[in-house]
Order: sequence, then C-alpha cells, then structure tokens
Amino acid sequence: MKPLVAPSLLSANFGNLDSDVDMINNSTADWLHFDIMDGVYVPNISFGFPVLEAIIRRTSKPIDVHLMIVNPEKFIERFGETGASILTIHYEAVDHLHNTVKFIKSLNMKAGVSLNPHTPVSVLEEILPYLDLVLLMTVNPGFGGQTFIERSYSKIRKLKALISQTGSTAMIEVDGGVTLKNAPLLIDAGVNVLVAGNTIFKSDNPSKTIDLIKNCHKKIY
Repeated sequence: MKPLVAPSLLSANFGNLDSDVDMINNSTADWLHFDIMDGVYVPNISFGFPVLEAIIRRTSKPIDVHLMIVNPEKFIERFGETGASILTIHYEAVDHLHNTVKFIKSLNMKAGVSLNPHTPVSVLEEILPYLDLVLLMTVNPGFGGQTFIERSYSKIRKLKALISQTGSTAMIEVDGGVTLKNAPLLIDAGVNVLVAGNTIFKSDNPSKTIDLIKNCHKKIY
C-alpha cells in the first residue's frame, strides 16, 4: 500500500514560498506538513498564523499542523477557524490529553498526538482509541536536516502492535531524517505517513522525489 507523503514546509524556500506551495499542489503529495515552534518547547521558532493563513489560501492539499509549543490548548480553536485539517499536539506538553483530543475533534479536525524520541509508546495505551494519528519524532524536535534515530524502527513496530491491541484506527506518521533509503524500511515497519523536508526540497527535482517516496514500498533502495 502506498504511503501518504507530507512535505514539510520547514525546509521550503521562505523567500519563494508561493513557488514551493504550487509545486506541492501539482505533485502527488497528500498533505502539507506545517511545524509550529515557539522557542520554548523546542529550541527554535518557525511560523505563526499569518503564514499559515496565507498557505491555506494557496494550497489545495490538507494542512497537517504539528504543534511544538507549550500550552497548545490556548490555540486549538484558532487552528480550527484557520482551516487546519489535522492538528497534532505533543503528549509531553499537555496535562489533560483526553479533553484536548476531544476538543480538537469537536472542531472538525483530525486529532494527532506526537511523541518525542525518549517517550515510550506505552503511554498512549488509554488514548489510542480516540486518536486519528500518532506522530513519532525520529529526530529530536526543533530543527530540520537531522540524522534519523535508528532505534525508531522498533518503536514503530511496538506502536503498530499497540494500535492493533487497542482496536485503534490511528495512522502512524514519522517526522525526522526520512530519506529515499530509509523510507521503504519505515513502511515495512508500519508507517502510514512520511513527513519529509530536506529530502524533498533540497533535491534537484522535488516533485519527482515525492513520487519516489510514494512508491518506496515497491523497492528497497
């Protein structure tokens, strides 16, 4: 089964975003991944609502928003109003996870929960039946272009087994260090959605690279 591909805008050319968004619109990409960082939860600052609103007006793809911020509950309603399709929050950043997930879904967004590399998947056992998506960070969050953490494969397999055990229908998404070489291995481990930044936007032909990632299940590079 082909994976979904979500190019990460964090690696796009900020001086020419229109062109990069148009490329994604005309490609076989499934979602557009949008990382929001506050410089507190992670050591970097990315985009805010004005950029997100401009991108949503231009793109034809669902917007996959990943919040790497403290107190994400304060902004959930605004993301719903802005037009996000998927909203993912970090397990480590939320005190009342069940209520927060319910609130996201009540605003007609799909709800995701993300785990940092050090957080075991077992913490999600009770919340999994309520989730649409689990995003596993396969690098330490905050910056693009990092090297993939090899132990992530076993973590993905554990999550896949836990999803099955709990009767959840949640998809597994990974973000960090995704390449043409490891993409087929990630799919084999159980990943449904691949977020890729530098691999796509730093390639000579980003649209073709998206196609290669989407078809990575056919071949081990």
